[in-house]
Amino acid sequence: MNVAIGLSGVILALVAALSGIVTIVIGLRYSRQKLLTYGARYSWLIFSGMAIATFAMQRALITRDFSVKFVAEHGSTLTPRLFNVATMWSALEGSVLLWGLVLAGYIAVVTIKFKGRYTDPMVAWALVVMFFVMGFFALAMIGPANPFQSFDPPAGYNGPGPNPLLQNHILVAFHPPMLYLGYVGFTVPFAFAFSALITGRLGEGWLLETRRWTLFSWGFLTAGIILGAWWAYDVLGWGGYWGWDPVENASLIPWLTATAYLHSVVVQERRGLLRVWNLSLICATFALTILGTFITRSGILASVHAFSAGGFGGWLLAFFSLIVVVVVGLIFWRGDHLRSPGGIDSPLSREGAFLANNLAFAVFAFVVLLGTVFPLIVEAIQNRRISVGAPYFDRMSTPIGFTLLFLMAIAPLLPWRKAKAGLLLHRIEWPAWGAALCMVLAVAVGARGAIPLLGFSMAGFAGMTAIRHLILSVRRQGLSGFLGRTNGGMTVHLGVILLAVGLIASSAFVDQGSLSMSVGQKVLVAQTDVTYLSSNVITHSNRIEEEVILEVDGQVLSPAVERFIASGQVVPSPDTRVTLFEDIQVALLDPPEGDAGKVVIQVTRQPMLVWIWLGGLLMLVGTVLSLFPLKRKPNLRIGRLGKGKVLVSPEQQL
Repeated sequence: MNVAIGLSGVILALVAALSGIVTIVIGLRYSRQKLLTYGARYSWLIFSGMAIATFAMQRALITRDFSVKFVAEHGSTLTPRLFNVATMWSALEGSVLLWGLVLAGYIAVVTIKFKGRYTDPMVAWALVVMFFVMGFFALAMIGPANPFQSFDPPAGYNGPGPNPLLQNHILVAFHPPMLYLGYVGFTVPFAFAFSALITGRLGEGWLLETRRWTLFSWGFLTAGIILGAWWAYDVLGWGGYWGWDPVENASLIPWLTATAYLHSVVVQERRGLLRVWNLSLICATFALTILGTFITRSGILASVHAFSAGGFGGWLLAFFSLIVVVVVGLIFWRGDHLRSPGGIDSPLSREGAFLANNLAFAVFAFVVLLGTVFPLIVEAIQNRRISVGAPYFDRMSTPIGFTLLFLMAIAPLLPWRKAKAGLLLHRIEWPAWGAALCMVLAVAVGARGAIPLLGFSMAGFAGMTAIRHLILSVRRQGLSGFLGRTNGGMTVHLGVILLAVGLIASSAFVDQGSLSMSVGQKVLVAQTDVTYLSSNVITHSNRIEEEVILEVDGQVLSPAVERFIASGQVVPSPDTRVTLFEDIQVALLDPPEGDAGKVVIQVTRQPMLVWIWLGGLLMLVGTVLSLFPLKRKPNLRIGRLGKGKVLVSPEQQL
């Protein structure tokens, strides 16, 4: 029954998407306003269809209905209920179903938001684009990524359960949905950008319609990436949080282009510049989410996250190619209308700094993309497999990261159009003191090395720039001075700076060591006193956990290894001592053996690692603050210009 119900929901969504496209296109062709309204209403059938399909899948997983092939291949009677729910996005077909559900939700919200405006060609074409994307994924769920195939389980069949790495931490319930809310959310601004190209309404109107949608999606993608890093740190037991894995990169690349877009769109709204660039960035962001899905779901690259996709990888690559070709063609077609009314007056201006910022983000995205897909290119041309490791990414990303920190520090200090030397020197005073103070503090606590000290100094520079802006804003506006795109953006900058400091400190000054121990033995490893107290074996419904009790610098930690009953696979379960200035993580590499209970442990000591998570949290707070408009108080003050007097706005005072 679950197979029939689920497949019926997918078919309903597909038919509704195709019917909506036909209805709206006919309405646009013949100026039939009623058809445009009727066409928009198909969004509710799309959402209903995907909700029915998701309900059927969750019902099958929770009740362990092994007559559904997806449940038989990835579910298990031994898997706890929470992880049974999360099993839906632990494999290819279920993750495509999640994509469809999230997209259907976005389409429904867009329909509500633009109620009464369905006859506007801009809104109508945007709905057509979103229906088309929905139709593609619904068709895929009937074809190569069908989650509702039938299966005849033998007697006593229990199922293997999901990958053990995806059922031993609570974050598996939140990390993928957050990523999908970000990934899929970029369909909305892409649809309006595409609509602007079709209708020829290439001014700033489509930007205003989609600014919050882009920010909303960017915030979810940020949360997904941070939670993924946290999950990797807590689960994989290698003492790290980012390994430049292809699937990690697949989420980072569209995040970089979306971040560039959020900066450069300000220039277009303010000066009418960078029209082609902004259209290209938002379309590239959406296209990169499809390419990232291809990397994740095609099985062509080795990754702890990747799924084998059969024929679905080819579908995604064809869809990605179609998007690129059509968008590039439309941009060339509308080339004359995309010309900006002016240009950048001076490189030493806020718009000049934003353009440099965009170029740095674009180069960063290209570097990561090249390192990720280069093995595929080599295999296609030379028929041999290679891998691009962390040294390439670290070497290439470090100078770009420092450049971005510098631009983050200097851009808010620059005025629009052209900066005067005297004004810039006045504004740079606080940030310069911040840079010097951070350098001194870093040296005082024992930091050494040119690159880490430069990083801390740049972080102090950028941090004081953001703090200066917020202080001036709060002095004029009170607590509402934290609201608005600019002020919320400064809070995001502070979060990025905390994250950058955590990255620099934890990677530059990491201390890691491993050794064998017997019960009662006390050793010094990675500058850490470790005493082996005892060991335990704990039996759970789906796994057997072998843990050791250690005293680590006076605190008891219990790292373990977990042997999953269904698959027999063994995965680590490290334990971590967390403080504001230092993390000590202990992983059990080999469980107790022999009468002495001999074990092999790995100790990783990293300073300021928790600042990464705090920085990510502050970035999300800033994103929320950016969603609320700032209602400026009429607080104009008298300024002097020669012998006369002029009114100076709060924005000009900055």
